[in-house]
Amino acid sequence: MSKTWMITGAGRGIGAEIARAALANGDKVVATARKLGQLQDTFAGADPERIALVELDVADEAQAAPAIAAAVERFGRIDVLVNNAAYGLLGRLEEVSSADIAQQFAVNVHGVMHMLRAVLPTMRRQRGGHIMNISSIAGITGFDGASVYCASKYAIEGLTASLALEVAPFGIKVTAVEPGFFRTEFLDPSSVRYGAAAIDDYAAHGSIEQAYGAYKGKQLGDPVKLAAAVVELAGMTAPPRQFLAGSDALAMAGAALDARRTEMAAFAALTVSTDHAA
Repeated sequence: MSKTWMITGAGRGIGAEIARAALANGDKVVATARKLGQLQDTFAGADPERIALVELDVADEAQAAPAIAAAVERFGRIDVLVNNAAYGLLGRLEEVSSADIAQQFAVNVHGVMHMLRAVLPTMRRQRGGHIMNISSIAGITGFDGASVYCASKYAIEGLTASLALEVAPFGIKVTAVEPGFFRTEFLDPSSVRYGAAAIDDYAAHGSIEQAYGAYKGKQLGDPVKLAAAVVELAGMTAPPRQFLAGSDALAMAGAALDARRTEMAAFAALTVSTDHAA
């Protein structure tokens, strides 16, 4: 049965590939991005009967409900919402401005919440739907020089886990998709942002921009294959609550879980000592 998708940040990268994969699967797609022209260029050859292009800045709460309404008006329902719109803010915490931190959360966290609050009434009426929040391996384990970005993705992990419990009675499924390093525009100057301040103590330990820039063009992950996996997830009766994407993500998550279990065991006696006496 054909599905209707709504995908944020679909003008390029993973979002664009998910939209293409959904269209190739015979589904309908509402593709959104901050710039309509970018969407028009990206999907110039798509079947106009099965795609709608909607200009949307997820950071602006006032735009969320009208975007959902436009999608429903065009195709009648929304079966899959992919919250993909996000960007990376890299730099050590002391070197990142308060304004940049606020903007990171405005897009990566509040933007997701705006879309969720706008789409849930529709999915509850339908008594069904699948929400996929594009998180990151950075929501599972920390990275040097990415404290703010990691904080935003850890927030998505907690949001997704709790939301899944809230909406399960209505037949709505929720999945956090956790990619490792994928070969997209994430590290391009047009996307990634770095902290503007420079502190000598940190500079002695190397440049964050150079450290992450070294990965550009060498990431293991293939966005086309990730998009195919997302379409497969959307077709599952019982999809996972968390889906790791990429062999690097699998290895890093495994190492983080092993380290956590080891630490839990080492401090178990102190942990249980905080209970009231029997």
